[in-house]
Amino acid sequence: MLQFDLLKTDPTSHARRGTLTLNHGVVQTPIFMPVGTYGTVKGVMPRSLEEMGAQIILGNTFHLWMRPGLDVMKSFGGLHGFEKWDKPILTDSGGFQVWSLGAMRKITEEGVHFQSPVNGDKLFMSPEVSMQIQTILNSDIVMQLDECTPYETNGKKTTEAEARKSMEMSRRWAKRSKEEFERLDNPNALFGIVQGGMFKHLREESLQGLLEIDFPGYAVGGVSVGEPKDEMLDIMQHTPHLLPAHKPRYLMGVGTPEDLVQGVADGVDMFDCVMPTRNARNGTIFTRYGDLKIRNARHKTDHQPIDTSCTCHACAGKSGVSWDNGGREGFSRAYLHHLDRCGEMLGPMLTTIHNLHYYLNLMQEVRQSLDAGHFAQFRAQFKSDRARGI
Repeated sequence: MLQFDLLKTDPTSHARRGTLTLNHGVVQTPIFMPVGTYGTVKGVMPRSLEEMGAQIILGNTFHLWMRPGLDVMKSFGGLHGFEKWDKPILTDSGGFQVWSLGAMRKITEEGVHFQSPVNGDKLFMSPEVSMQIQTILNSDIVMQLDECTPYETNGKKTTEAEARKSMEMSRRWAKRSKEEFERLDNPNALFGIVQGGMFKHLREESLQGLLEIDFPGYAVGGVSVGEPKDEMLDIMQHTPHLLPAHKPRYLMGVGTPEDLVQGVADGVDMFDCVMPTRNARNGTIFTRYGDLKIRNARHKTDHQPIDTSCTCHACAGKSGVSWDNGGREGFSRAYLHHLDRCGEMLGPMLTTIHNLHYYLNLMQEVRQSLDAGHFAQFRAQFKSDRARGI
C-alpha cells in the first residue's frame, strides 16, 4: 500500500510538501531516513529514534540476508518484529553492496554471482531473489535491483557507452523486479531507480523506461559514488523534478545538510545517508552553525554543549530544554572530547543522537517553512547560519 498526497509546492523552486501513507504509518515529506544497516541505527534505541522524530528508517537487504538470515526473519514476521520498530521501513535492493564487492562478484544479465563476505559461500543475487528477500523482510518500501553505475571504471571515468549498458540492464532488471514483486503478491510498495551516470540524456531515457513499467514511487540512484561534488549537484538539479509529480521522489545516499536543503529545492521528497551516524562515530558533529570536530584539542576544557540552540539529549539533557532557555542538563564538549579520547562507547552514542536529531529537526524546519510559504527565506537563513561557524 502506498498513497502520496501532494499538499503544497514552493513557487520559488521545485520544493514540495506532502504526506506518504504506507502500511506501517504516515510519513510527512520532505523527510530524512536514518540508516539501520543490520536492523539497528548504530548506537540508538528505537525509543530514542521516535523521540527525535524519525518517521521511517532503512534496512539493508544484503546484510540482513547474510546475517541473521531469512529463516530468522520469517520467524519474526519480518524486520519490524525483529528490531521492534512499528513505523515504516524502506529496504534497499542489495545491489550497491554486491557491486562494492569488486573482484568477489561477477555481474551478468541473469544477476550477480558472488562470494559471501561472511563465510565465503557462493551466492547469487537476481531481481527475483532481491524481491523474495524483501518480501520476507516485509519492508513498506521495496527497491528494485539495479546496477549501481560507477563514476570510474578501472581508474578511468565511466564512458557514455558503459553508462548506457549499465542503465539499460538496470531497466530490464526493473521490469523483472516488478514481475516478481507482483507474483509474490507483496502488499507493500516497489520503487524504480533512475540510473544513467553523469549523462543527463541517459537519465531521461532511464526514467522514460521506468514510467512505462509504472512504479508507485521513483528514486534517483548512482549519485554520491565518487563523482566530483559539482557533477553530483548537476544531476540533482536536473533529474528529480522530472520524476512524476504525483508520486514520491527519493534521492539515494545523499548527503550533507546543504545537500538535503538543495535536494528539497530540486524536488526531492525522501533522503537517506550514513553521514550523520558515521561522521558522529568519527568525531564530526553537525550543527546549525557549521560542523564541529570534537577531537580538536580546543574542546578539552570547553564547558559549552555541542550547540546551545539544540534540544537533543546530548545538548539539553533529559529536560529537552536548550541552554539558551536556562537548561543545564546537557553534556559539555569537554566531556564528549574526553569520551572520544578514551574510546568510551557513550561518546559516539551521544554524538549520533545529536547528529540524527539535527538532520531530522532540519527537515521538520523545511516542512514548516513550506507550510508557511517561506522556503526561500528559510534557505537563505540556513546558508547564513551554516556559514557563520560554531
